[in-house]
Amino acid sequence: MNWFIQLFTEQSVAQSVVIYSLVIALGIWLGRVKILGITFGVTWVLFVGIIFSYFGAAINKDLEHFLKEFGLILFVYSLGLQVGPGFFASLKKNALGNNVLAASVVLLGVLTTLIFHYTTGYHIGIMTGVMSGAVTNTPGLGAAQAAVKDLHITGVDSSMITLAYAVAYPFGVFGIIFSLIILKKIFGVNIELERELHRKLDIFRSNKPISIHLELQNKQLIGQPLRKVFELIKEPIVVSRLYHNGDIITPTPDQVLSENDVLLVLSSKKQLEQLKLLIGAVSTMNLKSEPGSNLISRHIVVTRSEITHKRLGAIAEMHQHDFTLTRINRAGIEMVAHGDIYLQLGDTIKVVGTEEGVEEVAKAVGNSLKRLDHPDLAPIFIGIVLGVILGSIPLSFPNMPVPVKIGMAGGPLIVALLLSRYGSYFYLNNYTTNSANLMIRELGIALFLASVGISSGHNLAGAFSDGSGGRWILMGITITIVPLLIVGIVAHKFFRKTYFEICGLLAGASTDPPALAFALKVAGNDIPSATYATVYPLTMILRILAAQLLILLFT
Repeated sequence: MNWFIQLFTEQSVAQSVVIYSLVIALGIWLGRVKILGITFGVTWVLFVGIIFSYFGAAINKDLEHFLKEFGLILFVYSLGLQVGPGFFASLKKNALGNNVLAASVVLLGVLTTLIFHYTTGYHIGIMTGVMSGAVTNTPGLGAAQAAVKDLHITGVDSSMITLAYAVAYPFGVFGIIFSLIILKKIFGVNIELERELHRKLDIFRSNKPISIHLELQNKQLIGQPLRKVFELIKEPIVVSRLYHNGDIITPTPDQVLSENDVLLVLSSKKQLEQLKLLIGAVSTMNLKSEPGSNLISRHIVVTRSEITHKRLGAIAEMHQHDFTLTRINRAGIEMVAHGDIYLQLGDTIKVVGTEEGVEEVAKAVGNSLKRLDHPDLAPIFIGIVLGVILGSIPLSFPNMPVPVKIGMAGGPLIVALLLSRYGSYFYLNNYTTNSANLMIRELGIALFLASVGISSGHNLAGAFSDGSGGRWILMGITITIVPLLIVGIVAHKFFRKTYFEICGLLAGASTDPPALAFALKVAGNDIPSATYATVYPLTMILRILAAQLLILLFT
């Protein structure tokens, strides 16, 4: 029987595996329990780790440190791959206001943290832990701990930063949701009227490409090739079908136009008036349902990596006469297909053409979902290497005693964001299915939270014996609520954001999925998720950098 007791008490590889497995399994199970209708999810792994540590569980420190850092790298890297396409789309002008507001939430949180730092005398490392817990941002905790370690900062124990985070976190989750409820009262929101307002706004705000049937009435275009239309329009458009001399065809750029031709044009909404002026009036004909047409439309998935290294316009197989590529959907973002786009694995292309033409496209791009079920791990680990290198580069700034590093949280995240967008140019396809990405992400965050919990629980009693725990809770609630209320009111009054949009924006600015779940339940639609996705990537980066800069600049 001694061997069984030693398995749990004497430090070894087997003992570490057993302790980590128990902590993660119990944490995941408890994370499914709802408290006042809210679940804390994987964060329960941290709480269970603290409890194990409080009752004497300990593992090898070197192994603990490795698993913590490697878990954090897996988490932020897979997160970067997931949100990368949406991140670059969110940097467009139409999302600038949302990101400015989200960045303001981060800035106000940092300022509130600094005020408490100077008025209470708590070490900035402790206050950074409180701030990270108050905004439910685990990577920020990892960044803060990495900064303390890299700078060899004295006067603060890394485990106390974790405890400050753990104490503030539960109230941070409820505080974010409570802020949304307060804003609903302040704005006097009627949910049904809000939904009706969005049904009207969606007509005017949609950025998705739309299609329109136009009759050729411009005399100057008669007898000209279709490419003349493309040359006169600044932004890319697609003519997916053409009614020409009694037939419905998929036209090539060399197709000569005739009077009374009908063009089915796909473009952004802002170009519609220009297209009407250039081509002619809206036609009553519907080429999609016109009898006698042998054209079909189909969605095809890109699964051949060979075609992701060239511009779409440079792929010979795409220059045929029997089909037209109309739309490309990438990570939920829809765009017009044009020659300068580089395809990525997992892209979904809408193709219009004959049966034979559509089959040719399917052969060219792959359309084999089984290929996507087997991710190529080599590019992923190459990306991690690049991220670790980037995070380890010392950056010197004036008046700072030591060089700054963006660390294991920042470096892999930035590289993952870049590779998700530009990796195919360098033959580094980091595509993973949603399920595979989620598996890596959850494994990484579980290892990280288990590690910080196991290393911190022995200080739990001390954190409350001197009253610090209670003060951390109060400061955390303030850091959570005040910035959200201020920015929420500003967004409503000056940016004319609706309540549903504000809910998603503030949940994204807090990088808090439970708050998003609450907002979606209140809204009864997916409107909050749109603003959440717009601000989440940039906010995640800012949260990580803010945690590091607080320690670097104010220690």
